[in-house]
Amino acid sequence: MTAMRHCMRQDPDIIMCGEIRDRATVEMIVQAAITGHLVMSTLHTNDAICVIPRLLDIGLERFLVASSLIGAIAQRLVRKICPDCKEEYTASSAEVAWLHHAGVEEVPAKLWRGTGCEACKNTGHRGRVCAFEILTIDEQLQRMLAEGTDLREIKRTAAGKMRPMRYDAAQKVLAGETTAAEAMRVLAFTPEYR
Repeated sequence: MTAMRHCMRQDPDIIMCGEIRDRATVEMIVQAAITGHLVMSTLHTNDAICVIPRLLDIGLERFLVASSLIGAIAQRLVRKICPDCKEEYTASSAEVAWLHHAGVEEVPAKLWRGTGCEACKNTGHRGRVCAFEILTIDEQLQRMLAEGTDLREIKRTAAGKMRPMRYDAAQKVLAGETTAAEAMRVLAFTPEYR
């Protein structure tokens, strides 16, 4: 809190706050945001849409969420295919079904995987890449928040404005950056938007 106050006295354009954990922190961050600063922070949620109810649970008023939140990004790390032992293989029916479910219309017959080599210590993976979803708070969502619209309706509306994390992961599978099995494993418990 004291560090944030000192930071605000320097009149920065952008402020990075490590993590939002309590009401006092979120109130200070919101004050900075509504006075014209771009504030970035982390908040533990399952997806980008859950930022809204999480801020409300911490104790922030709806109108403050509506006037200060401009976007949320959620990410999960997936292991990258090792470039030294990368090979094509025929996709299984479960992988094809998952890719269709993730929003891919035409799934190629062949996908990529690592076979395991000395460079990746026989894991088939080396390094990681992020699968993202980005929620932008537009005027409609701001209005819904400020007017007290039911959170389920806000979530449904927000989900229609963004592509889920599964879609981004599926694109990384098609590009040969990660395997379908890895994407399915990491994103098995991400929420369904319906």
